[in-house]
Amino acid sequence: MNLIAAFSLPVTDPTWIFLIVLVIILFAPLLLGKLRIPHIIGMILAGMAIGEYGFNILERDSSFELFGKVGLFYIMFLAGLEMDLEDFRKNKVKGFVFGILTFAVPMALGIWSSMSVLDFSLTTSILLSSMYASHTLVAYPIVSRYGIARQRSVNITIGGTVITVTLALVILAVISGMYNGTSDGWYWLRLFVQVVLLCLLIVFCFPMLGRWFLRKYDDPVMQFVFVLAMVFLGGGLMSLTGMEGILGAFLVGIVLNPLIPRVSPLMNRLEFVGNALFIPYFLIGVGMIIDIRSLFAGGTALKVAVVMTVVATASKWLAAFGTQKIFRMSRNERGMMFGLSNAQAAATLAAVLVGHEIIMDNGERLLNDDVLNGTVVMILFTCIISSLATDWFGRKLAVEQPAEDASDTAGQGERILIPVANPDTIEDLVNLALVIRNPKSQGGLVALSVNVDSAGNRIKSETGKQGLEKVAKIAAAADVNVSMVSRYDTSVSSGIIHTVKEYSATDIVIGLHQKSGFLDSFFGVLTNNLLKGSNLEVMVARLSIPVNTVKNMIVIVPPQAEYEAGFSKWMTHLARMSGQLGCRTRYVSESVTLEQVRKKCAYHGVGTSSRFEAVDRLSLQEQMSRQMKAEDILMVVSARAGSISYDPVMDKLPQYLVKNDSIRNFIILYPEQVDLEDLVSFSDPMGNNA
Repeated sequence: MNLIAAFSLPVTDPTWIFLIVLVIILFAPLLLGKLRIPHIIGMILAGMAIGEYGFNILERDSSFELFGKVGLFYIMFLAGLEMDLEDFRKNKVKGFVFGILTFAVPMALGIWSSMSVLDFSLTTSILLSSMYASHTLVAYPIVSRYGIARQRSVNITIGGTVITVTLALVILAVISGMYNGTSDGWYWLRLFVQVVLLCLLIVFCFPMLGRWFLRKYDDPVMQFVFVLAMVFLGGGLMSLTGMEGILGAFLVGIVLNPLIPRVSPLMNRLEFVGNALFIPYFLIGVGMIIDIRSLFAGGTALKVAVVMTVVATASKWLAAFGTQKIFRMSRNERGMMFGLSNAQAAATLAAVLVGHEIIMDNGERLLNDDVLNGTVVMILFTCIISSLATDWFGRKLAVEQPAEDASDTAGQGERILIPVANPDTIEDLVNLALVIRNPKSQGGLVALSVNVDSAGNRIKSETGKQGLEKVAKIAAAADVNVSMVSRYDTSVSSGIIHTVKEYSATDIVIGLHQKSGFLDSFFGVLTNNLLKGSNLEVMVARLSIPVNTVKNMIVIVPPQAEYEAGFSKWMTHLARMSGQLGCRTRYVSESVTLEQVRKKCAYHGVGTSSRFEAVDRLSLQEQMSRQMKAEDILMVVSARAGSISYDPVMDKLPQYLVKNDSIRNFIILYPEQVDLEDLVSFSDPMGNNA
């Protein structure tokens, strides 16, 4: 009897409900992938099939309300989190123009069509038009899957989304206030003040709280839960002001963007959980509210649905077309803007449900049943069109190689070597390597533990194995390949140099060694031998805070650094680091060298977030005596002895670092040199000292 009850429709047992949803999430992409149909459409169609208006397998109960809300917040949060803030700053005018167009065009067409074609009143027409103006980034997971979240057209659309959704929700709040008796002058003033104060709170307090937490706690579960709590705190507070919570979630994504690098374990966990569970739950829930039968139930439902779908789609295309023509963008970029902005879901549902509950003086609903049914049909078709368009143009944009990446073919095969010795610095070194690494590189990382035949070697060997395991966990969490190497050698430097050759390493990231005695040098014998025995770029780092919490980066560049063979390479690494961390970067050098640095920053697209300080004559002592904050990091571009940019004053660098207690985080970068392995110099006639 219990077995019969368990399989009666609709299914009410939580275990079977969750199993059915998981089966849909698992098999819908597999089946529709063979038909080349976007996965999102599969989720929505599956929701239609299992919902009340389909085979009535599941009810849209509180679990779909909960997970659907989480999924919607997740979509907006990831949209803000994955934005290229540098590109957004460069294209903020374009985003503003698109936001105005994607709001004004649907409003104009919507009011005209509603009053002339559907014979609705002015108030109903305005509210209905605001539903056309708003849109939901339902197709955003497609953008993430193709790795084009930082394309210009995507950032413009996201910026425009904030503007049009905000204006649409303001209209909803105004009309709702007109009918609930709260629309006095003080109501609007209170709403404005509350929203402004909340935005200031999120913009200024949330990043401070985030930096503090991420520095203090490195447990991955705690970090994930903390970020999720911040998202819902922002959304909940925004809801309390009378606006839609999705705006708060989006704003939290933007302010936490610099703290969560795109290639990091935390980002990978956030995307994985959202795309695997919460976002599919939301899409299935959207499908469950769609009633296709309402189109054929007679009356004007079909006419309303057709008009709403056509007007919503046409107006969004016109807005994208206008933006393309104004700023001379490509057809693929226009298609991406249209695809992302065409889907109607979140704010549209909120508006139609509020309007349907409003009873006017004549006893009729502000938005009648025909509009309600037409809205869910519009949601279905706009989501399908949005998914198909985003998938089509996303494929085209994905294969278009950006100009700045096309020349970076060397970075595609880079392999960064990380020697592990001190367990306390391993995580910092790996995260540093991740933010300078080319995301398109197939080389991955090489983690190395060198064992030297000496007393106490057994203990060091165990420590090395534990270090390698830690590197593997961090890299796996970031979805980056890592080769773990444990070897015996006559010295640590010799082991590193031999591993560089065997694994074709292209860069080395190493921590500052711990002084073993009074006579031990600041950098130690290892670093000196490594620089002599290898021509690769070497970063010697000491970090007291997680690299993702760095707020400012000060880079000291010696004169004639632009003539070094590795100049373009380390500038590329710093550009990636600045872009991943979203930190402000200040370059200090003499005017001639600084001009070349400025050109490289512009070439890599980080010019607007960089500052350039020209000095008549670079004084290392003067620069190193400046006070620095705890969230600042100093990077000194040094050079090997005998190279063109080498200055003997660099030999005093350890003294300056020791004297200035405020310099807690620094990286000494030695640029890559021309390979002189087979040559013998007068300064080192016996070759390297490894």
